[in-house]
Amino acid sequence: MSSPVPSRFHGVIPPVVTPRTSSGEIDVPSLERVTQHLLDGGVDGLFVLGSSGEVTHMTNSERDTVVRTIAGVNAGAVPLMVGAVEQTTNRVIEEARRVVSLGAEALVVTSQYYAISNAAETDTHYRSIHAAVDVPIFAYDVPVRTHFKLPVDLLVSLGADGILAGVKDSSGDDVSFRQLLLAAKNIPNFDIFTGHEVVVDGALLGGAQGAVPGLANVDPRGYKNLYEAAKAGDWAKAAAEQDRLADVFNIVFTPKPGRLSGNAAGLGAFKTALQLMGIVDTNTMSAPMLALDADEAEAIRVILTRNGLL
Repeated sequence: MSSPVPSRFHGVIPPVVTPRTSSGEIDVPSLERVTQHLLDGGVDGLFVLGSSGEVTHMTNSERDTVVRTIAGVNAGAVPLMVGAVEQTTNRVIEEARRVVSLGAEALVVTSQYYAISNAAETDTHYRSIHAAVDVPIFAYDVPVRTHFKLPVDLLVSLGADGILAGVKDSSGDDVSFRQLLLAAKNIPNFDIFTGHEVVVDGALLGGAQGAVPGLANVDPRGYKNLYEAAKAGDWAKAAAEQDRLADVFNIVFTPKPGRLSGNAAGLGAFKTALQLMGIVDTNTMSAPMLALDADEAEAIRVILTRNGLL
């Protein structure tokens, strides 16, 4: 680990899934149970309105409901990071101000998307948002969705200037991630998180401050155990827990090939697991995504059972 005294933003910060009713509404009681499940699992923070929360499928009213609900259950127990995910700078600023008013303690912000941008405009994007809101901002590097990989030198510059408080890296580019860790290791108050599910131990060994794995919705305690082992320097224990979690992650491969989009398959697997565990009432996805079927759910049940989650 890069620092003996972790900052306020560290450890396991799950990107909270958003349960829906069978008719497609936000399922508030199920969302309350998911939030409590995560807190009971010992998580160090909550990331709301991210990709795992299906943020781009929500109306503004639904986003407000989700943030209010999670903030209410959390009641200040752990830091609340909220995605301000919109296409362009002015829209992000408007979204950021709204979610801060609802309880966001930090923002997670992508580069512009749909708009065709470059590094110089992305620099201006983050500096403009920083000037407009008075909470920490984390860059969300997710090129599979934005079609723009955030350059290491840009992130380091923004971190050194105090514009960014850190990075949530969901790029899947392990070389770039390691380069970022090395380049940023002497920047104070700049916290770097991996969005990976299956190489968290390696990311922590390299100096990351924590992880934001979608699978932590299902097994928050497993990821917390991994993090605590890494923090204690027990890398063999951390690797053993990561190996078990890698097997749990096989739930995302249970949907029949080609039946669902990649988005629906992965997030749907998390929701289906939570339904089997009795935490959410349905595995309904945001329209137009389809839910996993009974055969796919049964395959997930097998995986959860062999890993002690049922």
